[in-house]
Amino acid sequence: MKVIKEKHSLLMRWTHWVNFPVLAVMIWSGLLIYWANDAYGISIFGFSLIKFFPEWFYDYFHISGRLAEGMAFHFLFMWFFFINGLLYIAYTVISGAWRELLPNKHTFKEAWLVLLHDLHIRKAIPPQKKYNAAQRIAYTAIILMGIGSIATGLAIYKPVQFYWLCWLCGGYHFARILHFTLTIGYVFFFLIHIVQVLLAGWNNFRAVVAGFEVEEEQPQLKEAPTTTEKTEDKDESKS
Repeated sequence: MKVIKEKHSLLMRWTHWVNFPVLAVMIWSGLLIYWANDAYGISIFGFSLIKFFPEWFYDYFHISGRLAEGMAFHFLFMWFFFINGLLYIAYTVISGAWRELLPNKHTFKEAWLVLLHDLHIRKAIPPQKKYNAAQRIAYTAIILMGIGSIATGLAIYKPVQFYWLCWLCGGYHFARILHFTLTIGYVFFFLIHIVQVLLAGWNNFRAVVAGFEVEEEQPQLKEAPTTTEKTEDKDESKS
């Protein structure tokens, strides 16, 4: 028998889906800012080995400096990103959902079992509640990454006004490197997240859209009466 089981609240689903286009615009506008000053790569003794975006990339896609446009979009959508994240964290704390989200002492061991199961090396299904161990680590990490992006972004945007924040982030240049690294982390998270959604199937995706899952529940078999119970029933019928 199929039963409907509630899984995700409306606010959780709302913040989840709002975050996707907001982060996409943030990454796109961040690239416009970066392309205006392509400063990073891997060099040894002053010799450049790897550039994240080589010259042929700019020539092929005809990318020109769009610093003002990138900054305008980035700083506008930063507020949506911040408010949406603040709503999610506040809901998680107030509702007590953080208990199901934060990793515990068994999480990292169980996450290894989840990885082996996803790679089809281990057949046994790892412990699964609302979130499995790998999801606990990933979703907690993405919250910390969001806080890091806000902190480093403010340190880059206003290094004089937020001098103490800039100092905590290791200085302006290191804050910029951290901000760029976190952006790469979001891209990898998106790709892995989409693959995991496809592997999990329609039921899991529907839960994030509609808030419920459809589960197959085995009907409980009625236990056969014992000899004592049968005797008592006969006695009652005689009387």
